[in-house]
Amino acid sequence: MVKILMIEDDVEFAEILGEYLAMFEMEVTNYDDPFLGLSAGIPKFDLIILDLTLPGMDGLEVCKEIAERYHIPIIISSARSDIQDKITGLELGADDYIPKPYDPKEMLARIQALLRRYENNGSAKEPTKDLEIVQDVIFYHGKALHLTPAEFDILSQMIHHRGEALSREQLIYSSDSMSIDSHHKSLDMIISKLRNKLGDTQLIKSVRGVGFKLVS
Repeated sequence: MVKILMIEDDVEFAEILGEYLAMFEMEVTNYDDPFLGLSAGIPKFDLIILDLTLPGMDGLEVCKEIAERYHIPIIISSARSDIQDKITGLELGADDYIPKPYDPKEMLARIQALLRRYENNGSAKEPTKDLEIVQDVIFYHGKALHLTPAEFDILSQMIHHRGEALSREQLIYSSDSMSIDSHHKSLDMIISKLRNKLGDTQLIKSVRGVGFKLVS
């Protein structure tokens, strides 16, 4: 039996989700008060489902406190749609973020995937990759990069083709924020800004006669 701690002030919503997950040998214990949730004996649970809008304490603070003290999977489940909340939650230690409303089947799939990942990694936090894309945000060593649309398009293309030399034309074509008529100097400026934001001028290499590549 998988034991899940849910911290959610919508009691009816928590009951519906709990009844559904119970069909898959998952026992949900919900607290509508974050302080009670934090004192519920977190180590005895296998996973946490955390709302953000809670009475008396913001869910992001709850996430931070749990992540700093325990190695346990955290899924944020929230109706707050601000992208900054998603970024902050993931930076603070959440493993996943699912916006409300959602189908319970999706939550089940995410729980199962997350538990498999923790099991494969010895029940520890998965090591942070140097560069990874989570939803529409790029993280570098676990920290979100604040990028313009063009910077995001270019860097994400390089991440998908890590270690490959990409031509200037390929990179420009990959961006919805740039046109093929864009002068190559515009791309050079974007690459320069990306290097500054990464804080590592050697991560993106210039390839003479071709373009650029992300060092693997």
